[in-house]
Amino acid sequence: MAARVCIVGAGPVGVVAAVACATKGMQVTLFEAEREIDHSPRAATTHPSTLEMLAELGLLEEFQSVGLVARHFQFWDGATKTLVAEFDHEALRNETPYPYVVQTEQHKLSGIGLRRLSAMPNVELKLGTGVVDVAQDVGSVRVATATSEYVFDYVIGCDGGRSTVRKCLNIDFEGYTWPERFLVLTTLFDFQAALGCCQRSYISDPEEWTNLFKVMGDDLKGRWRAVFPARENESDEEAFSESAVRRRLRKLHENHPMELVVHRNIYRVHQRVAKSYRKGRVFLAGDAAHVNNPVGGLGLNCGIHDAMEFAETLHLVTTLQADETLLDRYERRRRPVNMKYVQQQTVANKKRLEERDPRVRQAHFDELRRAAADPVLHKQFLMRTSLIESVRKARKIP
Repeated sequence: MAARVCIVGAGPVGVVAAVACATKGMQVTLFEAEREIDHSPRAATTHPSTLEMLAELGLLEEFQSVGLVARHFQFWDGATKTLVAEFDHEALRNETPYPYVVQTEQHKLSGIGLRRLSAMPNVELKLGTGVVDVAQDVGSVRVATATSEYVFDYVIGCDGGRSTVRKCLNIDFEGYTWPERFLVLTTLFDFQAALGCCQRSYISDPEEWTNLFKVMGDDLKGRWRAVFPARENESDEEAFSESAVRRRLRKLHENHPMELVVHRNIYRVHQRVAKSYRKGRVFLAGDAAHVNNPVGGLGLNCGIHDAMEFAETLHLVTTLQADETLLDRYERRRRPVNMKYVQQQTVANKKRLEERDPRVRQAHFDELRRAAADPVLHKQFLMRTSLIESVRKARKIP
């Protein structure tokens, strides 16, 4: 009899977990509290290591068709408006079939995956059905919604930073919240043509740094997202005001037309990791297990890696190729890798962009220039930022 697996949350991590488990023959039920996918601007950079996993599931071709392939990324000095360094994923040509990132909004991956799941006979989709409680005994897990109760062999919570599953397990979410929020302005203005930057650029500035990257949008015509730090005491109304939006965008380019701004979003940013990724037959993945600032585009990718690790580990146990002690490997692999390659790296990325000390800023720039100019260092830098190194390190953890 196939293992009965419950996945809570139909964001990209939950959907990938569901596809991976269902492809391996498990009986999958996917719960999502909302009736429709959230289309608000969120994670959009998918790294080579993750593209390999999407290809393994047969999702990459469609995913890439609604996104933008970006081979390069750049670091700029915003104070002088000069290019510091450029990195080229082509240096990874012998390490991966996909030496580039794909800039695709995360809701597109959810939609592609849900369409795949809806055609699979061993999958039940329960959209608009939130999970309110999770309880387990030695042999099963009971999952309660507002109106019903279900029994499964295993559950994975992919239900975001405020995870109900994590709270039901009484697992601490250790870490902190950044004092400033992040402001995202989406615009149809072509920064590449105007500034000469590439489609993924990090702009260091002691006064106000910016992440600038291009996505395709639902119409596939292209749009740019500019991410700024909001001041600690800045209200939503102030951040969204015409004067504040104009000031920020025209600092990037003095002739930015305000009528090209199509979306404004602001959100709080955390660096937190669940104290445990597993309790008995219940697991955590994605934002339910770890959250981080978005500089570098690592969080969602790490969540998809969680999902794939979960599916593979559970497959080995439920098909009796390994005993249940192998389930402990999920946490042994995923938690340390997140701490080292995502938490540490995203904090370092943010601090590099916002550094105020001129000597420290210059040292950062010099380090980036050296790495970009040296083929060995260039490749090492990309192996880490692409998360290829983290995937290979994880696989070596027994």
